[in-house]
Amino acid sequence: MAAPPDLTRLALMRGALRAAADEMDTILKLTAFSPVIAEGNDRASGVFHSATGGVIAQGEDGLPGFVGNMQYAVQHVLATLRDLSDGDVVIVNDPYECGTHLMDVKLVAPVFADGTCVAFVANTGHWPDVGGSVPGGFNANATEIYQEGIRIPPLKLIERGRLNQALRDLMMCNMRIPDERQGDLEAQLNALEKGRQRVAEVARKFGVGNLMRGIDELADRCEQAMRARIHQLPDGRYEFEDFLDNDGIEDVPLVIRLAMVIRDDTILFDFSGSSPRCRGPMNNPVGNTKSACFVALKHAFPDIPINEGTLRPVEFLIPDGSFLAARFPSPTSGSSAEVCQRIIDVCFGAFSQAFPNQSYAQAFSTSSNLGIGGFDPETGRPYVIYIYLGGGLGASAHGDGLSNATATHSTARVAPMEVLERTYPFRVRRHALRTNSGGPGRWRGGLGIELELELLRGEAVASVLADRSRQGPRGAQGGADGHPAAFRFICGGRLHVPKFGAKDHDIRLRPGDRIILEIPGGGGWGPAAERVAASVETDVTRGYYDGPTAAAFFPTLSATRRPEWPSHQTPQPGTTPSASPISMVATSPPPKRPCRSLTTAFSMATAHSKASSSATGASTPSKPTITASSTPAAT
Repeated sequence: MAAPPDLTRLALMRGALRAAADEMDTILKLTAFSPVIAEGNDRASGVFHSATGGVIAQGEDGLPGFVGNMQYAVQHVLATLRDLSDGDVVIVNDPYECGTHLMDVKLVAPVFADGTCVAFVANTGHWPDVGGSVPGGFNANATEIYQEGIRIPPLKLIERGRLNQALRDLMMCNMRIPDERQGDLEAQLNALEKGRQRVAEVARKFGVGNLMRGIDELADRCEQAMRARIHQLPDGRYEFEDFLDNDGIEDVPLVIRLAMVIRDDTILFDFSGSSPRCRGPMNNPVGNTKSACFVALKHAFPDIPINEGTLRPVEFLIPDGSFLAARFPSPTSGSSAEVCQRIIDVCFGAFSQAFPNQSYAQAFSTSSNLGIGGFDPETGRPYVIYIYLGGGLGASAHGDGLSNATATHSTARVAPMEVLERTYPFRVRRHALRTNSGGPGRWRGGLGIELELELLRGEAVASVLADRSRQGPRGAQGGADGHPAAFRFICGGRLHVPKFGAKDHDIRLRPGDRIILEIPGGGGWGPAAERVAASVETDVTRGYYDGPTAAAFFPTLSATRRPEWPSHQTPQPGTTPSASPISMVATSPPPKRPCRSLTTAFSMATAHSKASSSATGASTPSKPTITASSTPAAT
């Protein structure tokens, strides 16, 4: 009979491996050249199993959406390159095998201790440009992967400690701004080397055999914990669907149809009935579809660590031929930042049925990817900018939605506007909360963002790939929808609106031309007529709603008071009020009940369970069963 594991040593191992991933993240953040990596946190680092490639630990500050995708990248490297040695570093960005778009470049390296490969370390960084037909890679008109940039299969960038200079030169020759890309590459390499050192130190400290047995034990315990949590949910089939505006080529909605089947201690995510593969760049690799579901599960069970064992109770049915199972040579640039978020929305919709008392409205769920490339005559250098923005989260039964929040699939922050202005030839004319964007309700949706940029000098070309322009985030329990996205370009004094709402490419800019992006707010929760009158007054005073909108949606106030309210109408493009009524640091009035996040809502629903004790082998009680499937009232 095997001796029981030393739990103290197991906890120390887990903490040390997690710290190694955190240190890699910190180094990458502090040394990367691109603001999107250094300031925006569009990156991740992790430690992975030496035999299976499964995730062992991921940095706290890394992008959650990369958790599954980096695992698939390591597994692809293991399946492709069987002669990995100490000192090797593999580079790869193939979306069909690694899950995300070409701009997410991944490095993978084995960790050896006492001649044994004990683990792998890997990291991902979003490079603002990897070639392709438009700066930034977000070509809304792409019909094949070749138009989006250079595709790199698993190749040894460093072999036994020696750089493959020819491979490095080949990559950089196919990218705009190669010196910046070289800086990002060096940052990833330095972070990876530190991770390799730290994991090797852990192996030497605890012993190679003890570490490898401990890694397997951690995975088994995470699996037990996840199965116990799933066991607390009622068996049943929970259905939900949503759609993306279009694929950028044909103005036809792309449907994501999910049937989530809970049976005992397993979950099946069945995407049968979703739209077929599309012509445009909204095809989603299988790995990214799975990773989005993992992120949704992490929201549902936030206290269970990220680990390959956590993912074992999860099964998938993703039909080949679906746009959620991209195949070569389909374009995929919209997958990571747009399709991934809508999959999470659909998962949340299904979860809300399993947690019937924890419903919530939809979030903005679009990254509003803006790519700009040009030449700055003042510096004499070309540049590429990649910008994404926050938006409004949906309200819930517990309070208003957050304004200017990060996307549900990430912890990526918006790079400071001051950095953008100091680095590139643009002026930020307006960056503010978007009046009227949050869906009214008993609890209002969070507000989206307005951003207006003006080109100061030189010429540039812009592309945008976003979503939520046809329908705003849906309200819940009688709450109103949030405002959809609205993108405009003022070129030569003439208004240009993207044909596909939030997708366009090759927009030529000259000095004085402007870009206006309006990001959706979240959906409201509950009838707006039930909102407390004092909260409505505060909303109007702060500029969250203008007077006419408040009068239309909130009948709780008397007509005699309405003329006193300031209008706070959104200024016309190109105008900048001297004192905007909306501050980017303004906070919502405190709700009557404690405001809880989606994560807290889900965790509270299972807080009474015995799942935590089940991780040590405790039995779980029998579970209820729901036999009738359900679908949302709104479509």
